[in-house]
Amino acid sequence: MARHLITSALPYINGIKHLGNMVGSMLPADVYSRYLRQRGHDVLYICATDEHGTPAELAAKELGLPVDEFCAQAHDAQKAVYDGFALAFDYFGRSSSEQNVEITQHFARKLKENGFIEERAIRQVYSPTDGRFLPDRYVEGTCPHCGYDKARGDQCENCTRVLDPTDLIEPRSAISGSTDLEVRETKHLFLLQSKLQHEVEAWVAAHEHQWPQLASSIARKWLTEGLHDRAITRDLDWGVPVPADTWPELAAEGKVFYVWFDAPIEYIGATKEWSDQDPENRDWKSWWFDVDTDVRYTEFMAKDNVPFHTVMFPATELGVREPWKKVDVVKAFNWLTYYGGKFSTSQKRGVFTDQALEVLPADYWRYFLIANAPESDDSSFTWEHFTATVNKDLADTLGNFVNRVLSFSRKRFGDEVPAGAAAGEAEAKLGEEIARLLAEYEEHMEALQFRKAAAALRALWSAGNSYLEEKAPWLEIKTDQEAAALTLRTAMNLIHLYAVVSEPFIPTSSAAMRGAFALEADTATWVTPEQARSLTSIPAGTPFTVPPVLFAKLTEDDLETYKERFGGEPA
Repeated sequence: MARHLITSALPYINGIKHLGNMVGSMLPADVYSRYLRQRGHDVLYICATDEHGTPAELAAKELGLPVDEFCAQAHDAQKAVYDGFALAFDYFGRSSSEQNVEITQHFARKLKENGFIEERAIRQVYSPTDGRFLPDRYVEGTCPHCGYDKARGDQCENCTRVLDPTDLIEPRSAISGSTDLEVRETKHLFLLQSKLQHEVEAWVAAHEHQWPQLASSIARKWLTEGLHDRAITRDLDWGVPVPADTWPELAAEGKVFYVWFDAPIEYIGATKEWSDQDPENRDWKSWWFDVDTDVRYTEFMAKDNVPFHTVMFPATELGVREPWKKVDVVKAFNWLTYYGGKFSTSQKRGVFTDQALEVLPADYWRYFLIANAPESDDSSFTWEHFTATVNKDLADTLGNFVNRVLSFSRKRFGDEVPAGAAAGEAEAKLGEEIARLLAEYEEHMEALQFRKAAAALRALWSAGNSYLEEKAPWLEIKTDQEAAALTLRTAMNLIHLYAVVSEPFIPTSSAAMRGAFALEADTATWVTPEQARSLTSIPAGTPFTVPPVLFAKLTEDDLETYKERFGGEPA
C-alpha cells in the first residue's frame, strides 16, 4: 500500500478563520485522512499556521504586541478551534519554526547555486510618513482589473489576480493610510521562474490528469500567460531571514523571504518538526526526499492558493535540483459564499469557526460543509439551508433512526440485542443494498468527490429507514415477536455499520453510536462487503444503552436567532 502524505493550505495567523477557510482546505483533508486511516493506509496529515508576511505584523501592531508573541498566542487559539472541529492532524506546526528557517534557507542557497535566483535592483513603494519601504501587502488601493477598492499590493482578494503595488490605483499605506508614497530603488532576490517554464509545463502535463479541472485550468492559465521572474524577498521585521553567508548585503539590510516562498516549504518544515519530537521513530525525509514511488501526496486548498501550489512551489522544487517530493493530487475548491457574498476575514463577514462551535457541536458543521462543499462551483451558506440539512439528514434520517430503534428495543426486549428469527428475504435485499451503497461511498471517497460521498452516506442512512418502515416492528411485535426482534437486531447492526463508515464525517457522533454497544472487542476499522451483506457484527445478547439525542432538531426560533446574530444577508 502507498503511504499517503496529506497537507492543507496553511491558515494565516491573523485571526480565527471562517467556514469558507475550513471547507476549502482543512476539513476535507481531515475527512480524507480519517477515511484512509480506517482503510488501513499509512497516513501523515500535516498543517501549520502561516506566520510570516504583513498580516502577522499588521495584526500584532493593531493589538500592541510583539509579532512573535502575537503569533504564539494566535497559533494556540487557532489550534484550539481546530481541536474543537476534531481535525486529526498528525502535526500542526508553525512556519516560524527553526526547521522551516533551516530548510527555506537551504532551498534558497541551492536555487542560487543552480542559477535560478539573482539579485536585482528594483523600484519599490516607500512611505515617508512610515519611514520605510512598504511590502506588497502594506500597500492597498483599487484593483486595475476589477475595480475592487480594497485590493492589496500582492493580490486582489476579489478577482484573485496577482498584482504589484505599483499596479494599484490610488495606492495608500496599510500602516498609516498615507497616500504620500514614493517609488525608490532597493535590491531584492528574484526567483527566475521564466527559466523553469518548460520544466513546470512538463511536470504539470504529467500530473494534471489526477487533478480536478479547477486546479488544472488555473495552472494552465498561469503557464499560458507565461511565468515571470518574481521577487522572493521583502522589507519586513518578521520572516525567514536571508542567509548572511550567501547574501551578506541583503542580510545586513534585514531582508526576509517573501511569505509565499517559505510558506509551502513549511509543509516540509512542519514534517521535520513532527519528526524532531521523536527522532528515533520518525523520519521526515522518508516522506519528502527521494520517495516519488512510495508516497502519494495530496494537497487541499481553495482556488486562490492553486497558482502557488501548482506552479510556484513546483518551480522552486524543480530548481533546487534535489529529489524532493512533489504533489500528486491538488484538490482545489471554489468559494463558499455567505448568502451569495464573500466570507471575509478582514471584513469580518460570515460565520467564523469559533462562533460556529458556540452555536452547535462540530459534527453539525462538518457534515453540512462537506455535503455542500464548493467543488464544481461556488456554493452558498444560508441559515435556511443549514437548518433544513441538519433537520432532514442528521436529525431525522440518522438521529431518529438510532433513537427509535434502540428505545423501542429496550422497551420491548430489554437492554440486550434480541435474537429473533433467522434473516429472511427482506434482510438479504437490505444487505445487497447496503453493500452497493457502501461501494459507491468508497468510490467517491477514493476519487475525492466529497459531495457525492456525502450523498452516498446519506443514502446508506436512508436505506435503514426504508427497511424499518417496510418491516414496521411496532406492528410485527403484535403478532410475531421473533420477527420484530429480527428487525431490531438487523437495525442495530446498521447502527454499528453507520458508526464505522460515518466516522470521517461525524467522528463524535460515530463514537457515540459505537459506544452504545458493549462489545467485548470492537476493533472494526471498516466494513467489508460480506459484513455489509450479512449485518451480523452485533450478535444477539450484546448489552446496549440508548445514547443521548445525537442531533437536536433546529426550530424556527433557532433559525431566527442565528439570523439575528449573524445576519441573513452579506454586509
